[in-house]
Amino acid sequence: MDGDRLQQAIELYDRFTHEGMDRRDFFARMTLIAGSAAAATSLIAAIAASPAAATIVPPDDSRLFTRTGSLGKAGLNGYVAIRKGPRKAPVVMVIHENRGLNPHIEDVARRIALEGFIAVAPDLLTSQGGTPANEDQAREMIGKVDLGAAVAAAITTGIEQAHLPRANGRWGIVGFCWGGAFVDRVAVAAGSKLDAGVSYYGPAPNPPEAVRVEAPLLLHHAGLDDRVAQSLFPFVTALREANKKVIFQVYDGANHAFNNDTSAERYNKAAADLAWRRTIRFFHKYLG
Repeated sequence: MDGDRLQQAIELYDRFTHEGMDRRDFFARMTLIAGSAAAATSLIAAIAASPAAATIVPPDDSRLFTRTGSLGKAGLNGYVAIRKGPRKAPVVMVIHENRGLNPHIEDVARRIALEGFIAVAPDLLTSQGGTPANEDQAREMIGKVDLGAAVAAAITTGIEQAHLPRANGRWGIVGFCWGGAFVDRVAVAAGSKLDAGVSYYGPAPNPPEAVRVEAPLLLHHAGLDDRVAQSLFPFVTALREANKKVIFQVYDGANHAFNNDTSAERYNKAAADLAWRRTIRFFHKYLG
């Protein structure tokens, strides 16, 4: 398939998964792009995240301690990964995409842990019974999340986790897609209670909210992601005008979800690797 048609397919998939496009309409349009129903099915599979994709850090990595369960008094369940050793470490909360807390996000948490942080990945669908295996169902549940309550629970959890004996008292947050937007909401609501935030291609809050941000922010934007750009660009401008600490990085030629290595057609290794190095360096600078 030529590059133009592939880009059309990626943008169509993005609309379907984020804007509530009717499934029949989505498949019909994808069939026109791909040339047949069978080709459309294969193309969708290549664009979508694959739950069967190999992990980068195995769940049983001997360098790590991991657990699943309650994250504290805010009532969230989730996944925790900690690198073994005596050193106290800062907490990095890992916020999932609109598919919930799945194996990919747990894998990202383990990668964070190996970089020297306590990775805490909450399941923000806890109040609805937890993340289901069916991704379409998870997206429907995400749309029902009480964002105000979820943000408050995340802040409470972050602060609590940062003051456990194994932690150094500081915490940051990183999120992807829906989780990237959630990071911005947490930064607005938490003020000085948050120490650092990193958002990957997340739609941004209204620009007037920028004045409430106190934590340094690193915002990663996919150059081909016009949908997110509509809200992100004005928010970055507002942050800069309010003299906030913000680093805005654009990855030319990259699509939305470029960090997700379980999506064959959207993953961009060069952009993902560069963004990851910048993220880890940023967290080490502001979290210690």
